[in-house]
Amino acid sequence: MEWLKAVKVYESVVHHGSLSAAARHQGLSPASVSRHINDLENALGVRLLNRTSRRLSLTEAGRIYYDKVEDILIQIAEAENAVLQLTAVPQGLLRVHSRMLVGEQYVVPCLKAFIAQHPGIRFDLQMTNFPVDVVSEGIDVDIRIGKLTDSLLVARKLADSRRVMVATPDYLAKAPPLLRPDDINRHSCLTYRLDLGESAWRFRKSGEPELSIPATGAMQSDNGHAILSAALDGLGIALMADWSVRDHVAAGRLVVLLDEWEVSYTHFENGIYAVFQKSPHLPLKTRAFVDFLSQEFRRRLAPAETTPA
Repeated sequence: MEWLKAVKVYESVVHHGSLSAAARHQGLSPASVSRHINDLENALGVRLLNRTSRRLSLTEAGRIYYDKVEDILIQIAEAENAVLQLTAVPQGLLRVHSRMLVGEQYVVPCLKAFIAQHPGIRFDLQMTNFPVDVVSEGIDVDIRIGKLTDSLLVARKLADSRRVMVATPDYLAKAPPLLRPDDINRHSCLTYRLDLGESAWRFRKSGEPELSIPATGAMQSDNGHAILSAALDGLGIALMADWSVRDHVAAGRLVVLLDEWEVSYTHFENGIYAVFQKSPHLPLKTRAFVDFLSQEFRRRLAPAETTPA
């Protein structure tokens, strides 16, 4: 098992960016970490790390070796977790961050059932519309909208999602016709933005050029729930995630507009993802919560059954 220990130490050094940080994480002395790295390099006959008093960097061989062994360590950890789960109990503090609207509508309502299954877990739940640094802020699970770009993290898709334009029947009865995307220029658009730039809605459709159309109206906000409330009050057209308005659409309180077009603020990938650190030692509490969320989102967002005519 000495080889496996050396490989785990090497992975920790690369992941944490220094020998001292890896030593703290592994519960070893810096000298012991350095010895494991030297033993590994001697066994392989190549230098894996360039080390100076101020910085550490990977050699070409070191990068190739890290990419390969990281996957192996993850598989080993998964095998160990599969066995440990037969007797282990998820417990401890779980730090979760979520975008606000999906947190209010779907994450918080899941907590009671999850805690009933895992009473040893306590939650520190943060909800903002600003991105968080999962690693530096110690977040166990981050609920995000859209694709992941950070290679040090893992994203598990919880649900498909798309943006839809919606308005109340009363608003539409009094407003100009909306037949094409550029017709929004004649409407009150309830816009969502976090920066100070101009708000624009993007449209695309097969066989049509992609469009970016400025959107202005009676209200703008950085809070999705506020925009939804304004739309339900008939103040204008809102661009919302389909899951956030599905009940209102089904009840006839809101109408989906230009459904044949894809529409979004920036990118068109708006799926809901659980994001967590990439590690061969994923905590059992994290795995249990992500698995639970995956099941709950599938159940809650399953297509409504229709009764045959």
